[in-house]
Formats: sequence, C-alpha cells, structure tokens
Amino acid sequence: MYIPMLDPVAVGKAVAFYRNQKGISQEVLSGLADIGRSHLSAIERGERKPTLETLYRISRALDIKMSTIIIKLEEELEKNEQ
Repeated sequence: MYIPMLDPVAVGKAVAFYRNQKGISQEVLSGLADIGRSHLSAIERGERKPTLETLYRISRALDIKMSTIIIKLEEELEKNEQ
C-alpha cells in the first residue's frame, strides 16, 4: 500500500526561496519568526518538517501568506514527480 508523504526537502526549498527573495538571512528570519536559527536551517535543508504553527510564523515573518509558501511547495513537489 502506497502512503504519500510530504517531502521535507521540497518544504525547505520553498521556505528558502522566499527567504532569499526577501534578502533575509536565516539569523534574521529565525528571530522574526521566534524560532531557533538551527531549527530554521534544518527546515531549509530538509532535515525537519515545520509544524503548521512554525510555517505560519515563518510566513508572517516573511510578510507573505502561508498559502504562498504552500503553492511554492506544491510546485517543488510537482517537479520531483516528473
């Protein structure tokens, strides 16, 4: 039985894309989102998957809607399926 799982690398790429687009360092973003820098770094490397709460904090810190990150994440997942 196939059970689909969310690719943590795709999540990290989506977060890093918008962080880089805004020109914000991991240090600054983690401070604005009130999460640890090492936690943010692990998310971006695909070593950890953020909770919805963490993703919401990141999106607010980036001044974008959480759905914007989700759309980018879906694009990354579609790339991986090809």
